[in-house]
Amino acid sequence: MAHFAEVVTDINNTATHETIILGGGCFWCTEAVYVELKGVKRVVSGYSGGPEETANYEAVCTKTSGHIEVILVDFDPSVITTRQILEVFFATHDPTTPDQQGNDKGPQYASAVFYTTEEQKAIAEELMAEVVPELYGAPAVTHVLPHETFYAAEDYHQDYYNKVGSRNSYCSFVITPKVGKFRKQFSALRK
Repeated sequence: MAHFAEVVTDINNTATHETIILGGGCFWCTEAVYVELKGVKRVVSGYSGGPEETANYEAVCTKTSGHIEVILVDFDPSVITTRQILEVFFATHDPTTPDQQGNDKGPQYASAVFYTTEEQKAIAEELMAEVVPELYGAPAVTHVLPHETFYAAEDYHQDYYNKVGSRNSYCSFVITPKVGKFRKQFSALRK
């Protein structure tokens, strides 16, 4: 299956625009949280870590593509900080389970930060060392890697939770509670 989606290879971070790529399990779950954050300009579900020829949902589901399901987050660091972006990330998925989020198991569900600045890397490593053990009682297994290439997922994956919501049992049982927890814990950061 050919992949014809957007490929993002050049990231131009400025005082009003920064990009980070996050893997927190199923990209539908992670995207549903980040679209509600103030200062976030764009969220795109996609794949990172593998080659272009396997950057499609069918290949990723085989667990052999080398990709992690991720979201690309463009945000305004003058409105929401990198630290806040990463605090939400570590609080809304379990970064202590290798290749797993709940019942979703496989390398495509790994916890990962694909950083585009050294500051993002440093903050991710600091939160992993100091905050994650307090929150979860275990060390983080999150991969912290430099961004190389991001492949946007197929159109039907984009804004999936907002489009499908309660009509999908996965959304009802997995995403809705996660979004509810986020809304309660981070109400001050919501749009």
